[in-house]
Amino acid sequence: MNLSTIQKRLFAWGMSRANHADTQNISLRGCANHNNFASLKQDLLSDLQGTVLEIGAGAGANFSKYNPSIHWIGIEPNIFMHNYLKEEAQRQGFNNIELHQGTAENLPLGDRTVDVVVSTHVLCSVSDPDRSLQEILRVLKPGGKLVFLEHIAAHSGTTTRLLQDSIAPIWKALFDRCHPNRETEKVLENAGFQTVQNAHFELDFPVVSPHIAGVAIKA
Repeated sequence: MNLSTIQKRLFAWGMSRANHADTQNISLRGCANHNNFASLKQDLLSDLQGTVLEIGAGAGANFSKYNPSIHWIGIEPNIFMHNYLKEEAQRQGFNNIELHQGTAENLPLGDRTVDVVVSTHVLCSVSDPDRSLQEILRVLKPGGKLVFLEHIAAHSGTTTRLLQDSIAPIWKALFDRCHPNRETEKVLENAGFQTVQNAHFELDFPVVSPHIAGVAIKA
């Protein structure tokens, strides 16, 4: 077993343990309508309907927030996540999920087949965020939406941005290619959605403190 495989197995195990974390204890600063992570995710995900595609689905942490009536499709490149994800899906009452090993840059779905795409802390780690968003636009139906929750680069010249830039190489190695200094907000704004609405807030985690959450609508 090579080092990469060991890292992927360990990361999957760690993500599965995070499924049981109490996100009510993760406080938000500067978020007008929510004071903790659990409340925000509930608001973003609980009312989604139709066919919902989740990219970078991890170990299934979002299942507890979804309505089980949705048709859930997941894309997760780390094959060692899949068993944890299926177990969590069953635990939360999802008995007919559709799970693929793949990446956001090459979605194995047809054009205009999805009502909603969900991305929670994923656009920081994709290899090509521009191509990923074009793929999302391709599979979304007209009027479909991307629901996102992402950490972003801090403003240039700030102490947080200097920390993000300096720690980026080791951070990417430790956290499965996560870029702490990726300017995801700009990428979203330039992707070609009809509208992009987001709220800014911060967490009490120095490297990934700045966050955005919101909805982007396809024309």
